[in-house]
Amino acid sequence: MGKNPLQFIDVPRRPPAKEGTAQRIGHFREIYGHYPADEAALQAGRCIDCGNPYCEWKCPVHNYIPHWLKLVEEGRLFEAADLSHQTNSLPEICGRICPQDRLCEGACTLNDGLGAVSIGSIEKYITDEALSQGWRPDLSGVASTGKSAGIVGAGPAGLACADVLVRSGVRPVVYDSYDEVGGLMIYGIPPFKLEKEVVLKRRGLLEEMGVTFVLNTTVGADLSLDELLERHDTVFLGMGAPDPVSGGFDPDALDGVSRALPYLIDSARSNMGLTRQDLSDLDVRGKHVVVLGGGDTAMDCNRTAIRQGAASVTCAYRRDEDNMPGSRREVRNSRQEGVRFLFNRQPVEMLGNGAIQGVKLLETRLAERDPGGRRRPETVPGSEEILPADLVLVAFGFRPDPPEWLTEHGVDVHPDGRVRVRRTGSLMHQTTNPRIFAGGDMSRGADLVVTAVFEGRQAAEGMLAAMSV
Repeated sequence: MGKNPLQFIDVPRRPPAKEGTAQRIGHFREIYGHYPADEAALQAGRCIDCGNPYCEWKCPVHNYIPHWLKLVEEGRLFEAADLSHQTNSLPEICGRICPQDRLCEGACTLNDGLGAVSIGSIEKYITDEALSQGWRPDLSGVASTGKSAGIVGAGPAGLACADVLVRSGVRPVVYDSYDEVGGLMIYGIPPFKLEKEVVLKRRGLLEEMGVTFVLNTTVGADLSLDELLERHDTVFLGMGAPDPVSGGFDPDALDGVSRALPYLIDSARSNMGLTRQDLSDLDVRGKHVVVLGGGDTAMDCNRTAIRQGAASVTCAYRRDEDNMPGSRREVRNSRQEGVRFLFNRQPVEMLGNGAIQGVKLLETRLAERDPGGRRRPETVPGSEEILPADLVLVAFGFRPDPPEWLTEHGVDVHPDGRVRVRRTGSLMHQTTNPRIFAGGDMSRGADLVVTAVFEGRQAAEGMLAAMSV
């Protein structure tokens, strides 16, 4: 019997079950369930296989989405896993944390009233289920080239780079200053969005493929770049964008004001049973918490503080809801879990005598567009208000923070700190030092995990071309 051409109508969009609010705020586990095989096939079969797949074009890694949806519908799971990994090195992670609502699913033809195909949940299902059934990448036809590559940073760009290189016969060695792989996927993204076992399983898979990890090692302190260049034929830099944007505030000026990342790292280490940093002032239980920012990091702070027992959580953002950079799904989850949002509010002053007592805000309105196309917020005179606070978390975003030893080795950076790389030709992501490549947030600026994966993979292709393998 042939495919039902009206399956997208007869079968409504049904995402996996989501845990109720009252239950999920009491723990840090993932809140979304998993498709069984029959439901995954039904939902995959809703794809109408557009002649011009907008989902594929909107996806930063250009996944072959209609093709692996068809394979899932037909029950050809291992083939779907093989195909998924041809374009994405971390599909089970992207399936969980990508903002599909403004990427692939947002571009789905069925999104106009019929309900987009649940692409992200099916992407997650493919790898989770395939691995549980014993699927592993087939490297039986890969011959060693005798070449090796040093990769600095075990975040998404570095892992993606290593994945492509090892599949091409190059031995990747990944160096990272943390005590586990994954970068912010381990220490920054809370487990209610991405359980850490998922990242650890990916580490095991990469090690089985031949990737070596050297952890608790800081390049520039424990190991010099010269030593890396002596050990390896080429080097990739994927050190992210760790420098927080302060927004004109000094988070150290008052007790009870913190940058978002130390707060999230402390929470992650606590949830993983690891030694916490000395951040006792970040105990939010019973406190009125104010989160400043509108991106995914701000949403992570919102939902973490709720789970840690904050008396209230208020998120203030200087633009309106339609112009928030974060995932709409995460804004919705935050609101469901009790977070109050104040839109069109610009923080202008932290108030307190030694310790934070409140934040002075000004109302904003959107004016002309900036060079990136977003409308600039401008403050409304005479619209001051004071928002009481016991703890303020500053989540204004991040910038690259290139170490000094880069320029010593002929690696140029842009004025904003981004590493300068080639964006065209066969040597994509090569820096001004021909043996060094860079990608992800370090060269692009702070962005999504999936864009870091794409650039890590592109850089690996450039490195292969440079080594002529």
